[in-house]
Amino acid sequence: MDPIDQNPAPPSAFLVGLQRGNQTSEDAEALLAELRELVSNLDIPIGGELVAKLREDQPRYFVGSGKMEEIAALARAADCNLVIFDDELSAAQQRNWERDTKLRVIDRQEVILDIFASRASTREAVLQVKLAQLQHQLPRLKRLWSHLDRQRGGGAMQRDAGEKQIEMDQRLIRERIAKVKRELEEVIRQRATQRKQRHRIPLPTAAIVGYTNAGKSSLLNKLTGSDVFAADKLFATLDPTTRRLELPSGRTLLLTDTVGFVRRLPHRLVEAFKATLEEAVRVDFLIHVVDISSQEYEAHLQTTRMVLSEIGAVEKNIVTVFNKADTCSDPVVRLAVKAQHPEAHIISVRSGEGLAGLIAELDRLTGVQRKITRLLLPHDRYDILGQLHAAGAVVSEKAGDDGISVEALVPAQMSGLVSGYIR
Repeated sequence: MDPIDQNPAPPSAFLVGLQRGNQTSEDAEALLAELRELVSNLDIPIGGELVAKLREDQPRYFVGSGKMEEIAALARAADCNLVIFDDELSAAQQRNWERDTKLRVIDRQEVILDIFASRASTREAVLQVKLAQLQHQLPRLKRLWSHLDRQRGGGAMQRDAGEKQIEMDQRLIRERIAKVKRELEEVIRQRATQRKQRHRIPLPTAAIVGYTNAGKSSLLNKLTGSDVFAADKLFATLDPTTRRLELPSGRTLLLTDTVGFVRRLPHRLVEAFKATLEEAVRVDFLIHVVDISSQEYEAHLQTTRMVLSEIGAVEKNIVTVFNKADTCSDPVVRLAVKAQHPEAHIISVRSGEGLAGLIAELDRLTGVQRKITRLLLPHDRYDILGQLHAAGAVVSEKAGDDGISVEALVPAQMSGLVSGYIR
């Protein structure tokens, strides 16, 4: 057979879902459907698919040798030159597949990495994805080279035959990993400085979290009137974006959109994006957005909670929001959601359903999180009012004969300055 074509044009994929012993066929089909959507986001045509039953992982091909031959035959019959597994393959398993079938084989992890790479826009996101890609690539170098025996001759002081190309490539990748880590540390330091400056402004904060494509960015846009990029596709945005929400009480809430989660998210991506996800740890409370139109909404809920637990944010006060109510007309589903999650809000960003109740809840939580102090400042103490404005602490103010009535979220460092003017 011919060697593997590293640049097939155009690629056509054969998807392999897996049903483990403790899984139902419905669970396996749902995960395969999610893989299908992930692959479609890379504009790769799908020629066929199969759900393979798996009692236990096999070290050589992940599946048994008979199932490997069956999958390879089905892929060739469907004219597919790419096989994609809905689970993580080891570097050795990928090499075995590609050596013995002459088909290109990747896994769900690699698909997600490619999507993240195509979506990254800010320097931090680009570096985080690059780091994850390099760490994923390092143990898989052997599958990328057909010239493994190529040698580079040594100098006068080098007595052996030279350094193998793959050894040089491994060393180069390790050097690139170290360089990316240094650059990322600098970006993270800059973000920490920005966060520190933001926290000097004593405004309450909330982060919007949830499964990818649940409508997080759309909710941020709807509530704040901003124009953060939002699209009906997975991982439409990777970068945290913060906007101000003016609440009916006059309070201000800082809302931050975060990267979406997905089942079987590569652990190295969770690690790489921890700096970004820290936004979800440092806020006063979380807004967890769930797609009510998805039949898998309970699994999506659990996935998000699992990632929040990994980053230490699961104990936060969480407002659960079921979005896309306009696409869910089935009253049984709505009743089931309310029965299982009685405190949740059912909303539609598109139609506006339920948004008033959600905003009222955010207003209430904001008041609980940050206590408003009422002051009466004399007309000759405009300097204090100026400092409060500079700190972004003023909720409302009204001039009167006796002075200026002010409602403010007073910073701790100013408590002594205003103590004599508290009403």
